[in-house]
Order: sequence, then C-alpha cells, then structure tokens
Amino acid sequence: CFGICNGAAIVDELGTCCELWDLDDCGVCFGDSSTCEYGCEEGVEVCLTLDGGNLNYSSTEGIAGFQFSHNGCVTAAAGGDSEANGFMISSSSTAVIGFSLTGTVVPAGSGTLIVLEGEVTLDCLSNFIFSDSAGDALVVGFPVAITPGCTDDTACNYNSDANSDDGSCEYPEENFDCDGNCVADEDCTGECGGD
Repeated sequence: CFGICNGAAIVDELGTCCELWDLDDCGVCFGDSSTCEYGCEEGVEVCLTLDGGNLNYSSTEGIAGFQFSHNGCVTAAAGGDSEANGFMISSSSTAVIGFSLTGTVVPAGSGTLIVLEGEVTLDCLSNFIFSDSAGDALVVGFPVAITPGCTDDTACNYNSDANSDDGSCEYPEENFDCDGNCVADEDCTGECGGD
C-alpha cells in the first residue's frame, strides 16, 4: 500500500495502510488495542477476570472446588459466590483454596467467585486448579483478544492464528485435496474415486 515491492506494509480492516510493526493487538494500524473483542478461547470452562480484588468468573460448569497460588500478594480471601454457596475458604501466604464439605457447587453462570485483599494483580496469581462435582478438572482461562477464523486444522482455510471458530471452514470435495488434486484411485474412465 506504500508502493514498495515486497515491503512490510499492510492495509488493516479499516482501510488504513501501515507497517506491520504499527499494528496493535487488534490488527488496527496505529491503534491502542482498545477495539479488540476479548473473551476466553473455545474449550475454556471457567473464564476468570480480576477487577480490583474481585476474582470474577464465567463458567459453563458448576464449580465444586478451586485452588490457586500467589506470590504473597493476597493477604485475605473471603466472600463472593463461593462463600454464598457454603464453601470453606482458606488462604495462606502462598495459596487460596475453596471447597464445600457438603457437596454444594457454585452453579454455572457468572459473578464474583471470591474477594481477594492485598496488592492483587493477575501477575501475582498462578496455578489455577478448578474441579466439578465429580472431581474432574475444569479448563480455566483468562480472556484474550478474540481472533475469528477457521480453527479446524484439517480444513483448507485453517487459520493458525484464530482462537474462535467463526464457521468459515472450507473442506475439499470427497476424494480431492484442497488444491483440487485427486487423492483416490481413478477408475477405468478416469473418474477420481469412481467404481
């Protein structure tokens, strides 16, 4: 777009021309990453965010227990939906644990899981382990900039950068590869995959 053959310029989705290094995380030239759509990647069952000291969740499954480590930034932990659902909450100088002795769960949905006191940031929290009522591990994640596209690596238009499938996957016709080449035996009339 700058007229330089084999240059590093690109046109963003808004039609602005810039060098690749001028793209923000959202793919916008000279942007500040404020236009990104954020969410947890597909397959995440418990999506966590931190708002001040509130550890918020959005869950597709009931949460029967959780634990995570911290580097000393959490001085106390209580409240939230975990306490409202009868969880015992314990915090130490390196970890926070929550579970129920009666088998109750924090139901699927969203809200504040627990309120953390101290100088809490995402950088000081780690090793999140969440489980369902059967004791099976739940997949935990934090929001990322959503990149829509085809996430099926067997599709012709697979996008390795995509983290949210947008239904755009295209597949080859039966007996053909993505380039239209026959990948099956041809019959006596030359028909690919024929009888």
